[in-house]
Amino acid sequence: MADTDALPVAGVPARLEPEVTPPGAPGEMSLVDHLVELRNRLVKVVIAIALCSAVGFYFGDQIVAILKSPLPGNKPLFFTGIGDAFVIKLKIAVVVGVIISMPVLLFQIWRFVSPGLTAEERRIVRPWLPLAFVFFAVGTVIAYVILPFAAGFLVSFQTPDLQALITAGDYFSFVTTMFLAFGLIMEFPILLFGLSRVGIVTSQRLSAARRPAILGIAIFATAITPGGDLVSPTVLGFTMYVLFEGTIFFIRRSGK
Repeated sequence: MADTDALPVAGVPARLEPEVTPPGAPGEMSLVDHLVELRNRLVKVVIAIALCSAVGFYFGDQIVAILKSPLPGNKPLFFTGIGDAFVIKLKIAVVVGVIISMPVLLFQIWRFVSPGLTAEERRIVRPWLPLAFVFFAVGTVIAYVILPFAAGFLVSFQTPDLQALITAGDYFSFVTTMFLAFGLIMEFPILLFGLSRVGIVTSQRLSAARRPAILGIAIFATAITPGGDLVSPTVLGFTMYVLFEGTIFFIRRSGK
């Protein structure tokens, strides 16, 4: 009698064994592998920021002069601690390093996230990487444009009995926070586009919410700009609205 294992039925293999994916197979990463990959990406980001911060520190005096120029009346800035000048220049250098190294940071984020996306999702998301840096740069430029109005408004509250003695630490903390905040705010189109890819928002839903969005943008732009003038919130609000409409257009073109 013939061995039944040697007689496969048509279309059925002789032995049915579960397929086991080797641990090191391409496309399969363990938790430890993911953590190692994340560590490597973070190390590259830190190195890029450190190198760009060194450039910012080298040109620290010129950058301080540029950031101080919007201050009304060319008022001098003071520091009270013996090491304050060094700490202030170091803080400015790090912020400059983050801004300059933003392309590297975005690229490392992309390299970490992209393996988990499909080929079609990678094709759609890839063009948004350079746009993310452009949006961040636009945000910092808007912050610099608004800075004179904000500084002038805040200093205008001085009186003969309340004279401004502006310390360098407080002023540059205000400036650097404003630059980073405006740069990150300009990234919201990337967030909306990402939410559309996972089905949380759609172009129809965003279009239907246009009026509340315009109201929210107006309130947000007015609240975040401390200048107290019409130019600052108008410039920021108009920019955010253009990005909002552009995001709806691209989401609609992507089929969402």
